[in-house]
Amino acid sequence: MSINSALLAGVSGLVANSSALAAISDNIANVNTTAYKRNQVDFATMVTSQAVKGEYSAGGVQGSSKAFVSQQGLIQSSSSSTSLAISGDGFFVVSTKGAGLTASDPREFTRAGAFAPDANGYLVNDAGLYLQGWPVNATGGFTTDPSDLSKIGPINVKNLGAAVQQTSTLGISANLDQTTAVSAGAATYNKATKSMAAFAATGTGTAPDAPPMELSVVDSMGGTHKFALAFEKTATPNTWNAEIYAVPASDVSTAGPNGQIAAGLVKFNTDGSIDLANSTLFGAAGAPPQINLAASGGAQPAWGTALGIAAQPLTLDLSQFTQLAAATTVNSVTSNGAGVGNIVGVQVSPDGVVSALFDNSQVRKIAQIAIATFPNADGLQAVNGNAYTSTLPAGQMTLKAAGVGGAGKIAPSSLEASTVDLSTEFTGLITTQKAYSASSKIITTADTMLDELINIIR
Repeated sequence: MSINSALLAGVSGLVANSSALAAISDNIANVNTTAYKRNQVDFATMVTSQAVKGEYSAGGVQGSSKAFVSQQGLIQSSSSSTSLAISGDGFFVVSTKGAGLTASDPREFTRAGAFAPDANGYLVNDAGLYLQGWPVNATGGFTTDPSDLSKIGPINVKNLGAAVQQTSTLGISANLDQTTAVSAGAATYNKATKSMAAFAATGTGTAPDAPPMELSVVDSMGGTHKFALAFEKTATPNTWNAEIYAVPASDVSTAGPNGQIAAGLVKFNTDGSIDLANSTLFGAAGAPPQINLAASGGAQPAWGTALGIAAQPLTLDLSQFTQLAAATTVNSVTSNGAGVGNIVGVQVSPDGVVSALFDNSQVRKIAQIAIATFPNADGLQAVNGNAYTSTLPAGQMTLKAAGVGGAGKIAPSSLEASTVDLSTEFTGLITTQKAYSASSKIITTADTMLDELINIIR
């Protein structure tokens, strides 16, 4: 009968509004939870077929929960360089363990990016979930795959060892005085038998006309060596004898005397700029300004046998080398080498590349964070730790680099705030309480009417 249906409709109202209260309670409780996505209970009518014409049977109401997973939260700054937020679509891929992770271990997805290194150096967030990414490959890049989760792994920012950058480029900005007198020994200088290095070491041999220009070179193991570049003015205008030698000579094994690595002529144009096309310091005229040192014990020129270090190509940038009528001077010597350095920090770029910073100014790439996207992110299944698992309604997952193919960019030193609006939740709290009370009133009213019906037989 209609009174019974009204009674049941009131009960459905209590159940639905209880669910709404639970969702509101969760939202308010998580107002300060990083990247929390608010939940909402939507109501839908339930309609029963009308058995008797002219009578109405109440169907009631049912509640269905909805999570606004795709809603963007406010990006807020953080003091930690490993705190990360996603601006746009996508999720961090995470796992419940770091070391020993296998392809069969489950992966989860989250936007809670309060990551920090654990005791073993793995980046883990407050919920104990480990950040995943593509490791750097042998060429310094990343081998990405849009669907293979086994290609990504936990990111470790501590167990990297020391960093060394062997010198490959030397830049020299200097001037040779064009008014320098021709050297007395210039006419008889022979690179196979004479050496300005010998004069620098013992006071015998050919004296350079300019103080030797010292070059610092870092080898493959982080050791530092000193090379010198010396010049002697010749009788030919704008032409100088030149040589490069090691100090001490034992650092290299060469065919030349006293650690001599290269020797020849350096020529200048009439405007004072260097004429590399006609200079022979590095071999035949026009040879590129390069020195190729073989590994210790290799073909000369090579590193000293006792050093036990790897081969090393060196390119000299002499574009700022001049011969002008001004005092001989060295303005600057630059090198891209760096000795042994220890890790002092971590940085993350907007495209998700995680790099280690070393105290020798070197930056080493570690991994690239993978961003997972779904056609319907609101269809993901929530799990503990403010994370989600994939579902059929969410659609096929795709792994992307940050900022590529619709994936959001990563905001380093930032966190995504909760999407909860307290004013909205408190308003919903009031309306839900009123609706619950009204539903309870339906039950008490229907109960009174049934009492009246029962009293008819008295």
